[in-house]
Amino acid sequence: MKLQLAIDLEDVDGAIQLIDKTKDYIDVFEYGTPLVMNFGLEGLAKIRKQYPDITLLADLKIMDVAAYEVGQAFKYGADITTILGVAEDQSLKDAIAAAHDAGKEILVDMIGVQDVAKRAREIDAFGADYIGTHTGYDLQALGQQPFENFNIIKQNVTKTKTAIAGGIKLAAADEIKAANPDLLIVGGAIATADDPAQAAKDFHELLH
Repeated sequence: MKLQLAIDLEDVDGAIQLIDKTKDYIDVFEYGTPLVMNFGLEGLAKIRKQYPDITLLADLKIMDVAAYEVGQAFKYGADITTILGVAEDQSLKDAIAAAHDAGKEILVDMIGVQDVAKRAREIDAFGADYIGTHTGYDLQALGQQPFENFNIIKQNVTKTKTAIAGGIKLAAADEIKAANPDLLIVGGAIATADDPAQAAKDFHELLH
């Protein structure tokens, strides 16, 4: 099980400071959508220059022109990028092909997918690297959790690695262990903690 830190801050320098504090415990650093919106991929390139050896995921949430957008993410320093599971089949196939041609990886984000089991089987067949359930912020505010959909995904894939995101907190340790995702994605529970390094260490120890 790997640990991914979702950095959804609004400041690239703040993201760099957070990476510096937590880099001993995090496997994948996510250049989150707010950073993409505010700073584009230039911010990603700045982080890559600062940290040439970390694994970086660009959370682009691609919907269209998939091969081009995947290529741009990798050009600016990403190792992994995301495409939405609600995208067209052809877009998903193009994204996966472009990533694999570049020796990189694709994570399919299942936010907004209605028939999770069916789409998980289709994405598994397409050859994605990761498929992840994602309880978005708006639904987290209503009390929804990602574990139910994650279990559906896990039951319906045979090749694709699994990821889980959406308000994950250390208090859910038992559920995390039971779910056993390949990639655990944590955001605010680390990024906004009083001591992000300690919070990252706590999650790291839970996983290992």
